[in-house]
Amino acid sequence: SSSEGPPEKAELTRDQGLQYYRTMQTIRRMELKADQLYKQKIIRGFCHLYDGQEACAAGIEAGINPTDHLITAYRAHGYTYTRGVSVKEILAELTGRKGGVAKGKGGSMHMYAPCFYGGNGIVGAQVPLGAGIALACQYQGNNQLCVSLYGDGAANQGQLFEAYNMAALWKLPCIFICENNKYGMGTSVERAAASTDYYKRGDYIPGLRVDGMDVLCVREATKFAADHCRSGKGPIVMELQTYRYHGHSMSDPGVSYRTREEIQEVRSKSDPISMLKERMLSHNMASVEEFKEMDVEIRKEVEEAAQFATSDPEPPLDDLCNHIFYNNPPLEVRGTHPWAKLKSLS
Repeated sequence: SSSEGPPEKAELTRDQGLQYYRTMQTIRRMELKADQLYKQKIIRGFCHLYDGQEACAAGIEAGINPTDHLITAYRAHGYTYTRGVSVKEILAELTGRKGGVAKGKGGSMHMYAPCFYGGNGIVGAQVPLGAGIALACQYQGNNQLCVSLYGDGAANQGQLFEAYNMAALWKLPCIFICENNKYGMGTSVERAAASTDYYKRGDYIPGLRVDGMDVLCVREATKFAADHCRSGKGPIVMELQTYRYHGHSMSDPGVSYRTREEIQEVRSKSDPISMLKERMLSHNMASVEEFKEMDVEIRKEVEEAAQFATSDPEPPLDDLCNHIFYNNPPLEVRGTHPWAKLKSLS
């Protein structure tokens, strides 16, 4: 019934609080380091940063199991981290080095881990793939589900509605999540969408609108959605209202279509990390010193990761054609000239 929904109250243990803080603060520091490396031209090309949206990744992860599946668009650094990849492997991937999570061949938008299907560079394309992963879960009968993430910019894509339709028809265990950060590139949601109620877009699929800046709201909504999927009720849509502090990508200063004051206001009033910290301090769940200590540890971890990412060698040319095929091909790489030395090893 429409009266059902996530609980009004959430319980937070001290350990959970410290864990969520560490996760979000690590993502924040990692993204700020990526920003720095980009400005030094050590990271090049596409680079979409996640700072501001940390409560989404941390909250979703707290509401599902590591064995559940997750697929997202190209703003993927945060999810790559919450899915179990180290800061070191992420930053080394961004700098295109051998020690990167995709051997330096994927870059910012193409990182993967067990039960994490990336980073996807084509707008909206990950959503039907996520429905397919949910179909695999249903087919294998393993009680797992898939979280399919997309932004407000991708929400107007036709392929989403095709995926909704199949997911609803087949009752697939899929949580469709719109991370609404208010701008699709430089276009505000109001200028791009006739209806900005993204959680209602599923029409015949139930939807939830969630405060995406509050890690507990996201966690509780995700738990509710996960229970919905696992009990065989089919897909559910969630809209997380969030905000990005950086521009769309590193080539967007992010201040031509919105004011610096707007960004500052979000930072001061609803920053996901500050809000969790203040909440824990006011309930005497942790001390200022503990947070300071954690911040020092995180800065050190990120600093060491950056050292590795700038000193690790780039992959050799011989590796260029590797991992193109699932297994060793019975032939040379097609389309290279007959005397080419490039072979594909998987």
